[in-house]
Amino acid sequence: MLGPNRKILSSYKSASCLIRHYAAAVPKTAPKPDKSQQRPNQSFMANIFRGNLVSSQVFPYPDVLTNDEKELLGSFVPAFEKFFLDVNDAAKNDENSKIDDATLSQLWELGAFCIQVPNDYGGLGLNNSQYGRLCQIVGANDLGLGITIGAHQSIGFKGILLYGNPEQKAKYLPKVSTEKVYAAFALTEPSAGSDANSIKCKAVKTPDGKYYVLNGSKIWISNGGIADIMTVTAFIVERSFGGVSHGPPEKKMGIKASNTAEVYFEDVKIPIENVLGEEGEGFKVAMNILNNGRFGMGATLSGTMKHCISKAVEHANTRLQFGKKLNEYLGIQEKIAQMNMLQYATESMAFNISQNMDAGSQDYHLEAAISKVFASECAWHVCDESIQILGGMGFMKATGLERVMRDLRIFRIFEGTNDILRLFVALTGIQYAGSHLKELQNAFKHPAANLGLIMKEASRRAASTVGIGGTDLSPYVVPELQLYGKQAAECIDLFGKTVEGLLIKYGKGIITEQCVLNRLADSAIDIYAMIVTLSRSSRAVQKNLPTAEHELNLTKAWCAQASERCKLNLKYATLGERLNLYKQMSVIAKTVFEHEGVKTTHVLDQN
Repeated sequence: MLGPNRKILSSYKSASCLIRHYAAAVPKTAPKPDKSQQRPNQSFMANIFRGNLVSSQVFPYPDVLTNDEKELLGSFVPAFEKFFLDVNDAAKNDENSKIDDATLSQLWELGAFCIQVPNDYGGLGLNNSQYGRLCQIVGANDLGLGITIGAHQSIGFKGILLYGNPEQKAKYLPKVSTEKVYAAFALTEPSAGSDANSIKCKAVKTPDGKYYVLNGSKIWISNGGIADIMTVTAFIVERSFGGVSHGPPEKKMGIKASNTAEVYFEDVKIPIENVLGEEGEGFKVAMNILNNGRFGMGATLSGTMKHCISKAVEHANTRLQFGKKLNEYLGIQEKIAQMNMLQYATESMAFNISQNMDAGSQDYHLEAAISKVFASECAWHVCDESIQILGGMGFMKATGLERVMRDLRIFRIFEGTNDILRLFVALTGIQYAGSHLKELQNAFKHPAANLGLIMKEASRRAASTVGIGGTDLSPYVVPELQLYGKQAAECIDLFGKTVEGLLIKYGKGIITEQCVLNRLADSAIDIYAMIVTLSRSSRAVQKNLPTAEHELNLTKAWCAQASERCKLNLKYATLGERLNLYKQMSVIAKTVFEHEGVKTTHVLDQN
């Protein structure tokens, strides 16, 4: 032990220099931390950007519902399943590009439009995890109808639930619960897209201070043509105020059953009491509405994936080709296994997040963004593979998978495109890592008063340099998963070191290195998927669940794949040769942009 100890002590000076260098490299353009960041951040994902393991939200896998809550949920599940079996016709909804009034009426009676509204206001009063379980049923049956429900409550009146004062809740929540008034969330604008901070729709306070006058338009608003109550950035807007109108329903690739329209605001007078939250914090309110609603997408799409897998398995179990059933071919078995692994990881993410939210966590935004990206891309892959297994039959309208595929395509775009959310994950994590180094940098200005903090950090980094003191997941996973826990732990350590190295290399310029940031985000996604599956399958073993062995196999296969992919992505994020390739691709793209399409002469036209 003398050797490593001497190395730690001799590394103190170099470690302190590294800390100073790293802190100085923090992007200066990152937004200032809000008040919530003054308390310890319990987000697992945020902390691995610092190279720290904060396990409270991932180990053990949360189980927050009481027996009464589970029993209540159990009473709703059969009713929702029966509705989709006996009442709803997803193919008809798609064909007509609308949901008929009788179906909608029964949805209202079922309580599907007010799942999370408290009982006092006429809702079902369910929590996030219970809501997510019902979302799975919707996702397995009709995504178009699901958008109508989700646009209403997951984001439409979610701002009133999150930020509404008692008067606002008393006035509006009964309307959207028992009075069958539809809600919508209006944010996207023609010139803004995913850049929500550049919205141009303006609300100007009147001289008497009693109203805001709103002018502008919002596009692609789900429920925009049927909603009478809208959350517009951070205002509660009623159609009855006057000056609110909408365009015709948009013609869309998928989710045709949902109403999507442009909404116009012309001199709309909004009473001052209809402001959500504090004045001047509208953008923050709007972003938190989206952040809060994203977890539901993972739950919904995990249900969609179950549906697609069941279609593929049913076909593989009965279809004969070349004298054998499809389920006997290794190629088909590999597809089915991969599809199940993706579904398991998606579901594990969604309910890890929802249960943390129900336990009172405020630190779930990174995880929710990751869940949205992962779920939307995995669901697309699973549906595509299901169609492939069914072959020509899968391409036919009768099987319903072509409708599911069309419906799924939007999920990689709305509520934050996956491209933007990848950057959000990487830059938010880097900002959090950088804020810690800023703290250390300030500590060095007064070393006598902060010696403990300085020594702790320097020792940790020096220990890591000589190969001791790395992440240890062994206390959290069952014996059967120790090897795979070690693989995940190695990825976490490599991830933290890579973030540090990239900040030193690029400094504030890291914010423009999108290819590098995407690699970081993909690595973060794989790490989170490994962790939640390790945690969930460990729980299954500890509880001796009948699915435990199957869950162990899913986790082992996933970790083996994800750890390799993670290490490769982190290697590419730092490899100079790979960065040269990114630059070369940028040159190619610029040439294509300049010529407004393919530049090369057709091979048959060349002399």
